[in-house]
Amino acid sequence: MAPSYPKIPASEITPRSAWLNRRALLAAAGAMSGATFLPKASHAYALKAAKSAYTVPDPLTPQHDVTTYNNFYEFGMDKSDPSQNSGDFKARPWTVRVDGLVSTPRTFDIDDLIKSMGIEERIYRMRCVEAWSMVIPWDGFPLAALLKQVEPLSSAKYVAFETVVRPSEMPGQRSGLGSLDWPYVEGLRLDEAMNPLTLLAVGLYGDTLPNQNGAPIRLVVPWKYGFKGIKSIVRIKLVEHMPPTTWNEMASNEYGFYANVNPNVDHPRWSQASERVIGSGGFFGAGRKNTLMFNGYGEQVASLYKGMDLRDNF
Repeated sequence: MAPSYPKIPASEITPRSAWLNRRALLAAAGAMSGATFLPKASHAYALKAAKSAYTVPDPLTPQHDVTTYNNFYEFGMDKSDPSQNSGDFKARPWTVRVDGLVSTPRTFDIDDLIKSMGIEERIYRMRCVEAWSMVIPWDGFPLAALLKQVEPLSSAKYVAFETVVRPSEMPGQRSGLGSLDWPYVEGLRLDEAMNPLTLLAVGLYGDTLPNQNGAPIRLVVPWKYGFKGIKSIVRIKLVEHMPPTTWNEMASNEYGFYANVNPNVDHPRWSQASERVIGSGGFFGAGRKNTLMFNGYGEQVASLYKGMDLRDNF
């Protein structure tokens, strides 16, 4: 049975005009202060994304916060490093190789791929393992739509992802400037990858995806913690066995393969039972709210994990 998606009353959805106005005010404030926070995209264009039914009633996180407070360790370990250090990153030309256990492996040019896909806007709540959350309007297309083009074989059980390695443009990848092994790798089970919620994002707030947010293409899995959202993807490979993932390899006791948002399973160093909403009542938020199981997407994804011990499979 196909999963049902909640119909949010129109009165509870933040109108596009509202967040566009907020975005304009933030841009004006930045201009008046003389500060430049967003590196210019190498191939900037406005995305014509169709509105979709995938949305949440929560207020949107201001674009400035989304683009200046995030993790992208290829550009540095601090939250502000990606926006400050990604200006020289070149997101064009770009190709994504999709291969492995498929009938028709292909290499896609990013712009041809964008033109061929129906880009839609989805407003998702995103939850970070460090106990903070954002609400972001992503522009992209279902990962399932891409995978169907290469025709997965019956032996394919997992999807492995790999990010680009360019130490000349990504200072966090240079020797001595970070503790991770490169390239950054991630993975999903095939049924997770084919779920309608799983998105390949190519933009946010109606614009091309900024360098610091994973240009030109990144993964968005809204019921999982943010570290599953691998950025600047260059390869997607279908495999039979569970693939290695960067954080699970680094600290398997802290970061499991599944990374499902679960308020009942704490990170060893902090509680996951509540979260701090970025941009609500000031940048760091006026308070905390309870974390929802599967980040609030349980109706759509809980069946994927029926019978699994979610404490062992965290």
